[in-house]
Amino acid sequence: MAPKQQNTTDDADFASLVGEVKRHHHDRADLRTEPKAVGDSIDYRREAATREQEGFSDGLSDRLSTLVDSEEELIFAVPGVQQRLLQRMKQGHLPWEAGLDLHGYSVDEARDQLSSFIRDALRQGLRCVIVVHGKAANTEGRQPLLKSYVNDWLRQIPQVLAFVSSQPQDGGTGALYVLLKRHR
Repeated sequence: MAPKQQNTTDDADFASLVGEVKRHHHDRADLRTEPKAVGDSIDYRREAATREQEGFSDGLSDRLSTLVDSEEELIFAVPGVQQRLLQRMKQGHLPWEAGLDLHGYSVDEARDQLSSFIRDALRQGLRCVIVVHGKAANTEGRQPLLKSYVNDWLRQIPQVLAFVSSQPQDGGTGALYVLLKRHR
């Protein structure tokens, strides 16, 4: 079989479209890249350092995504939780089996306590628990930080199916009934 003849006009057209191609005399890929400008490198390192500063404890972020009002009623459910079950929770008809009071804790301590409490409740096979976060309503002008953080954290825990603000006798908008996945 005779070797194929290359069409020089096609090669010229291809070369004009692609531009200059450097040929290497080895069979390995050339992974070297041009060094970035010093400013790009510093910006990249600053951004990476900022990302590393965001803390996580048991997968719970220390960043607050939503600030809620002290009297705001909270309600959350993952897809698939029946509306009737949420209504029963909201009315206080689903008895809670254990509770956690976060009054007096710092944000970091509260995050650790909540994470530990939920893990323990799941290990014990509990279905419904109560978390008292408070409202920060006693202090003029103070935002309910713990309430806001607990609202965010519970949404981040995959084993939490739903939560609603509790009945007045259990703390009202200063506490949450939390529905957990069944332990199988």
